[in-house]
Amino acid sequence: MTTTTASAETVREAPPGAAAREPRRRTGRIRRAALPYLLLLPALVLELLVHLVPMAVGIVMSFKELTQFYIRDWGTAPWSGLGNYRMSVDFHAPVGKALLHSFLVTVGFTLLSVALCWLIGTAAAVFMQDAFRGRGLLRTLFLVPYALPVYAAVITWVFMFQHDNGLVNHVLHDQLHLTDQRSFWLIGDNSFYALLTVSVWKGWPFAFLIVTAGLQNIPRELYEAAALDGAGVWQQIHRITLPSLRPVNQVLVLVLFLWTFNDFNTPYVLFGKSAPAAADLISVHIYQASFVTWNFGTGSAMSVLLLLFLLAVTGGYLLLTSRGRRPARG
Repeated sequence: MTTTTASAETVREAPPGAAAREPRRRTGRIRRAALPYLLLLPALVLELLVHLVPMAVGIVMSFKELTQFYIRDWGTAPWSGLGNYRMSVDFHAPVGKALLHSFLVTVGFTLLSVALCWLIGTAAAVFMQDAFRGRGLLRTLFLVPYALPVYAAVITWVFMFQHDNGLVNHVLHDQLHLTDQRSFWLIGDNSFYALLTVSVWKGWPFAFLIVTAGLQNIPRELYEAAALDGAGVWQQIHRITLPSLRPVNQVLVLVLFLWTFNDFNTPYVLFGKSAPAAADLISVHIYQASFVTWNFGTGSAMSVLLLLFLLAVTGGYLLLTSRGRRPARG
């Protein structure tokens, strides 16, 4: 009897319309929770259409004998199974041998480019850490290569690397007399150094930008305390700057590696459709195998192998760096 009376009093004390407002509040909470996902939906759809769908189509094409005879209706191309993959990794055959050479050139080029970009970018960021007259102007000039469009910048370098009237030969040969004769920079073995120069020139400002942002999170009190203890500039960089920048550098090196290894615009604009053997990056090599020889099945298989390699390198790199960040257990 007491329970029934208390329930009746609770019902009588509830304001009118409270029961109707409760579903509205629940609906409002659901809408607020679903709003972020609705805003992300267009980006996810575009990501699906632009990246995932072509990737799936490329994987299917890698199992087909897709040549110029089946371009109009590539779905009718006969299945080859793993034939394209066997041809690509047969390093005793011409196709596999050329792919291995391109892969080794790309690995060497990527390691040198990433190392130089990181070294120059870090040195410039540390140098620009202290305030001095003209620092803002220098920062702006440092970011110009990164801000310029790739095609415009690389075409400028093409003119500078010209044999007869290029600025590089004019400075090295005519003014500084460092070479016995004018060099060919866009053909032969020198093409590797020309490609490396352009890659580092347009890549190091990104490293400079990221490291500069990371330096802002290092307290100045650490450097002041180290200076009072008698630590020099190099000791401060070794003991404070580099350890504090380790998380930033881990991400920076990975991004630079992926960008450089997959770079297609720079060698394509610099050398055209047929890159010299010394600068035959794997991105241009796959393009030639697909769109020059019209063997899209083999080119797709090479692309899938490149994807698997990059996934393996990225996974191994993240595993190693995450172990380094994992706190020690007592």
